[in-house]
Amino acid sequence: MAMAMALLRRLSSPLNHPTRPFITPLCYKFCQSSLPDEAVYEKEKPGVTWPKQLNAPLEVVDPEIADIIEHEKARQWKGLELIPSENFTSVSVMQAVGSVMTNKYSEGYPGARYYGGNEYIDMAESLCQKRALEAFRLDPAKWGVNVQPLSGSPANFQVYTALLKPHDRIMALDLPHGGHLSHGYQTDTKKISAVSIFFETMPYRLNESTGYIDYEQMEKSATLFRPKLIVAGASAYSRLYDYAFIRKVCDKQKAVLLADMAHISGLVAAGVVPSPFDYADVVTTTTHKSLRGPRGAMIFFRKGVKEVNKQGKEVLYDYEDKINQAVFPGLQGGPHNHTITGLAVALKQATTPEYRAYQEQVLRNCFKFAEALGEMGYDLVSGGTENHLVLVNLKNKGIDGSRVEKVLEAVHIASNKNTVPGDVSAMVPGGIRMGTPALTSRGFVEEDFVKVAYFFDLAVKIAVNIKTASTGL
Repeated sequence: MAMAMALLRRLSSPLNHPTRPFITPLCYKFCQSSLPDEAVYEKEKPGVTWPKQLNAPLEVVDPEIADIIEHEKARQWKGLELIPSENFTSVSVMQAVGSVMTNKYSEGYPGARYYGGNEYIDMAESLCQKRALEAFRLDPAKWGVNVQPLSGSPANFQVYTALLKPHDRIMALDLPHGGHLSHGYQTDTKKISAVSIFFETMPYRLNESTGYIDYEQMEKSATLFRPKLIVAGASAYSRLYDYAFIRKVCDKQKAVLLADMAHISGLVAAGVVPSPFDYADVVTTTTHKSLRGPRGAMIFFRKGVKEVNKQGKEVLYDYEDKINQAVFPGLQGGPHNHTITGLAVALKQATTPEYRAYQEQVLRNCFKFAEALGEMGYDLVSGGTENHLVLVNLKNKGIDGSRVEKVLEAVHIASNKNTVPGDVSAMVPGGIRMGTPALTSRGFVEEDFVKVAYFFDLAVKIAVNIKTASTGL
């Protein structure tokens, strides 16, 4: 045990090289204020003293916060980030997010704002929309996109309020089986997600013997429940969705198919996993996970001709106005223009050959990681992976995910405890969720993830030993 802990402690040794300066000359060009130099005021208006503070760098104005940021940078630098929803965004994205675009209010949409002075804000948002459609290879005559949602959960709620009436019915993957809170999670005794307060929700689940979604039972439940909307999306499901099957279920129930691709949108953009756009009516995504942009969200929606009715007239999709209205003014005010600008940069990157190569490596790394864990005797939910994450069921090791997460964190390996089928507690679940996007951004390849699997195995053994020593079992 001592030797194992020593090996893991190597990861927490001091850095051999100092981290980069907080503000580089290149970054300062974009991050600096748009105010005139304070020397002008000192000469012409000596009573005006505040511009000096506005133009001073963070290390001068608030060294306490600057120090916290440096510590977080050091943590990211020397640690291993295995949380599948995290990534390392690019310097160019951070430059855009830290730019003067944060100063502007712009309620409304390009060309229809409630504030003046939005010429360049309109240019940035319109370019972001154009790049979003290009990144996912969408025809602008058939698809539109709203890039203003502040994050993924609000984006999903905006879709619900746009297309459903209060107490309409939603079906989505159960949270303990890999779903997400924003899809309407509730227990038998409590409505956990606000979505379940305003809408009636019913989960579909995994087949616990296989770890795959039980599509046949989903179809049976949909026939009885008759949902108005079905969500195809997850936060801890390591397999690909059968969008075609869910499309058929939705058609039978005349329900909207909402694909929440928050976790896999980078893989979809690169074309290395099947696209939900072939089957979904609406697609939501966050922008900071595998997509590797700033923290925000997007809502894609079908537009144009939906069908031709019995009278021979074209029936158009009516999603665009409803969704835009739900975002603003329904649930948001002014958009975060610095985030939208940073997202435009990330979406440009998503169309490059380097980005596709990165996402291909994300998959190769995850496949190798799963293989190595399996060879070490770990039980993977569904038996493996087809995307960027693995979900490890630790019950056969006699330990829970919470304890293993703590041991990993002690040696600077970030993972997250996660429920697995059969769990009754979200705080002491039986699983650990890990992914490959962040470390792949740092240049990890297959053999590196074999080493990561070895570190994980050591951490589990240490957690088991600690539990045994503390409980006497």
